[in-house]
Amino acid sequence: MYYLTTEAAFDAAHFLMGYEGKCSNIHGHRWRVILKIKSEHLQEENQERGMVVDFGEVKSALKKEADFFDHTFIYEKDSLKPATIAALTDENFVMRMVDYRPTAENFSKYFFDKFTEYGFEVDEVTVYETPNNCATYRA
Repeated sequence: MYYLTTEAAFDAAHFLMGYEGKCSNIHGHRWRVILKIKSEHLQEENQERGMVVDFGEVKSALKKEADFFDHTFIYEKDSLKPATIAALTDENFVMRMVDYRPTAENFSKYFFDKFTEYGFEVDEVTVYETPNNCATYRA
């Protein structure tokens, strides 16, 4: 089995609705996403011969996904009042609503699913919320 690993990072704010502790407040992280893809075979033709996939293709896709969240306020659907969303939008804050609680665990599953949709054979995705704390999702 062959494995390729690449990573990207983004800075974003979030909060955890219903959490009793500091994370219930808006705060930011330097999120680090480590994507590991796999293949039993290498490409046999064209410029990708001898590769699982061109690193440039994987890196570009991961950067695009990370950039979508970079310097945004990520919030869970139905966790903010409509008036709050309207006020922040009126102030030109870039906000990203997600259908899940924005935890490292859920982000690892989100990126796993996203890259599976891209057609990569994903082995695992690890998302660091801080330099010392991460979550990994594997199917």
